[in-house]
Amino acid sequence: MTDAVDAVLFDLDDTLCEYRRTSAELLHESFDAVGVDPFFDVEEYYAAYERVVNDDDDHDGMRELREICFADLADEYGYSRDLAYAMADHYAESRDHTDVDPLPGAHEAVEALAADHALGVVTNGAPEMQAEKLSALDFADRFQTVVYAGYDAPAKPEPDAYHAALADLDVTADRAVHVGNSLRTDVPGAHNAGVRSAWLHDGTANPDPEPHYTVERLDDLATPPWSV
Repeated sequence: MTDAVDAVLFDLDDTLCEYRRTSAELLHESFDAVGVDPFFDVEEYYAAYERVVNDDDDHDGMRELREICFADLADEYGYSRDLAYAMADHYAESRDHTDVDPLPGAHEAVEALAADHALGVVTNGAPEMQAEKLSALDFADRFQTVVYAGYDAPAKPEPDAYHAALADLDVTADRAVHVGNSLRTDVPGAHNAGVRSAWLHDGTANPDPEPHYTVERLDDLATPPWSV
């Protein structure tokens, strides 16, 4: 048996919950709303977000961050910033952050782990947006701390947000696991913080970096792999 685990930290987006209307769908609708063919995709938007959220400027919430991302991408592809701002407005007005579903097995995993672990959430995203998503989940009260990475601390995969959550829970990194779906932010972020990683498998073969544990569904965590 490996060292005991006292705390489990969860990612939020595409780990505990997902939008009923995907970001890709809303992005496509936003291009339609301004009458242009798509000139960037959702992965480019996410990459731009990661750059902007960790820059040295102060940002007034998710809406402004999205405007900056869209405008930067418009500059890159030779479109006007005014068009980008109009797209961002349409996107923001169309997005309902409470319109989410828990991922399969999320409720069962959280309830089972809450019996003998301290639980927290470490999520990249604006507090007002992420708090709305979390409030829509019927197990939200099981989390003793929520850290909004990119706001309370630098965004994942930087280690600071994990350390902040563990300080709130009074648990050391070597006795914690982070559960997440992203090989770009969650798994390397956990490793940077000295925390074990449990990766929610997304079909990627030969994941890099390699997580400590891999689960096909969240309710696999009802029997924690670190206790076997």
